[in-house]
Amino acid sequence: MRAMNRYENMRFWILVLMTSVSGFTQGMLLPLISIIFEKDGIDASLNGLNATGLYIGVLFASPLMEAPLRKFGYKPLILTGGLTVFASLLLFPFWKSLWFWFILRLFIGIGDHMLNFSAQTWITSFSRKGRLGRNIALYGLFFSLGFAVGPYMTRLVNVDERLPFITCSIISLCFWLTVFLLKNEHPEADLENVSFLATFQRFGKVWKLAWVALLPPLGYGFMESSLNSSFPVYALRNGINVDAVSMIIPAFSIGSIVFQLPLGMLSDRFGRRKVLIAVLLIGCACFAGAAFSKSNAIALFACFFVAGMAVGSTFSLGISYLSDLLPRPLLPAGNIMCGILYSFGSMAGPYLWGVIIKYTKGPVFFLLICMLLLVLSVLIFRFKKTAAAVPRHS
Repeated sequence: MRAMNRYENMRFWILVLMTSVSGFTQGMLLPLISIIFEKDGIDASLNGLNATGLYIGVLFASPLMEAPLRKFGYKPLILTGGLTVFASLLLFPFWKSLWFWFILRLFIGIGDHMLNFSAQTWITSFSRKGRLGRNIALYGLFFSLGFAVGPYMTRLVNVDERLPFITCSIISLCFWLTVFLLKNEHPEADLENVSFLATFQRFGKVWKLAWVALLPPLGYGFMESSLNSSFPVYALRNGINVDAVSMIIPAFSIGSIVFQLPLGMLSDRFGRRKVLIAVLLIGCACFAGAAFSKSNAIALFACFFVAGMAVGSTFSLGISYLSDLLPRPLLPAGNIMCGILYSFGSMAGPYLWGVIIKYTKGPVFFLLICMLLLVLSVLIFRFKKTAAAVPRHS
């Protein structure tokens, strides 16, 4: 029994650490490539469009994930995804091209999604009822921790543009090797057929039962990608230097690290819906404050930090909320839909903000994020009156 508990604990922490590497990779690539292209004089809208490559990869891979997961299990998908990310990172220094880097980001998106979807579904499948919020919070916390450290790699550009990519690939390889310590497992069997068509039918069931829980991943993807890929361009054009940008962006992730676990535990106690509404409204107020901070780096750091404390947990809270609303056999499809909605938000964010930055001035960047968070909080608030939740699986 003691040996089994030790293995279960090791399994959880290996999955969580793999997630942190995924966050580190994404947290580095978004601002790093934006800064490199901005220095090279690439148009802001093309810069934002290039950032969507990672999320197009996620979107492309999402409908194809459930069948191989059920057939091969969690471990092979995590290993394949991690290897794809490692190989893609190594290829960045070989050819500096807008479209070549777009393709590499697309493959990183596919690999990251294979890794995150498998780890996320694995954790929700073995987490006990009273610890679901805590476990998913730790999952989100370590992703945020990786995401917070990633932007610091932008400083290595001043040494050599290739150095951040090589360093990140070596770190990814080291953590990837730990997955070989795990025993393979499969998702809980579904009575229905596992096929491409059946996956879309399950998507319909997930949407009907738990559409409201898919909104936080959508909003988080939109907000996160905008802050990490478009904010550097906005900041540089408003007189904030690269060193200040590399401190302001991680403030959001650092804030989410501070409160990720407490919010997960609070959601176990008071309910996911109430906590989500509260954090979205707090985030709305913080970005309203950022809109009036202009080019004040200290004020922006404070606004990003407090906003991260609140809305930095919306993705993990959304996953926990989804797990509350769905039966176990629908969890893989539900987690895939989280990835799809997250990708839609992440794809829309960089390109939309690239166009906005190109044609507008002033605080529009932050005010639109405020509106997004406000709309999400209203929709979640109304869910109780318009739909009935399904009892959580045991």
